[in-house]
Amino acid sequence: MLEIEYEFREEDLVRFNEMRFMQTDDYLNNLKKNRWIVPSIMVLISAFYYYYYVDLNSSAYILVIAILWAVLSPRLMLLDMRRQVLKNYTPKEKRQMFGMYTLKIDPASPTFLHETSPSGKHKTPWSEMVRLEYGKKAVYIYLDLTTALVIPVETVKKGNLEQFAEQVEKMIERYA
Repeated sequence: MLEIEYEFREEDLVRFNEMRFMQTDDYLNNLKKNRWIVPSIMVLISAFYYYYYVDLNSSAYILVIAILWAVLSPRLMLLDMRRQVLKNYTPKEKRQMFGMYTLKIDPASPTFLHETSPSGKHKTPWSEMVRLEYGKKAVYIYLDLTTALVIPVETVKKGNLEQFAEQVEKMIERYA
C-alpha cells in the first residue's frame, strides 16, 4: 500500500490558481496589452511632448510611468487574482480545505484513491481522474479540467512522492 501525507495550505491553493490563470487567453491578452501596447502609446506621447513642446520634464515623467506600468501591471494582475481566489471561499470552507491530507493507494480496493482530509474521508474512482501533472513546487492530480488535488513538495510529511506519483499515473492510465 502506497501512502502519502502532506499539508495543504492557503498559499498552495493560490499557487495552483495562479498557474492556471497564467495559462488563460484572457491573462495572456491582458499581459500583452499592459506590457507592450499601453507603454508604447505612453512612449509616443512622451516623444510628442519632447519634440513638440520641448518639455523634457513632462516627457521624462511619462516615460517613467510607462516603464513602471510595463513592470508592475502583471504583478498587480496576479495580486488581484489572489485576492479574488481567497474571497471565493467562506471561513468554514477554508477550514475544511486546508490542513493535513493523507492519500492512499490500497490494494484491497484498487479502483479508488482513498483520501483523508479535514473535511473527512473520501474515495475517488481512478476512472474519474483526468491526469497527473508535475509542477515546479507541487504535483497535481486533476479530477477534472479545473479541479485538482494539489500535493506541495515542501509539505510532504510521510511517504515517497515520486513513487506515489508514478503509481497514480499508472492507475489513471489503467482505469481511463
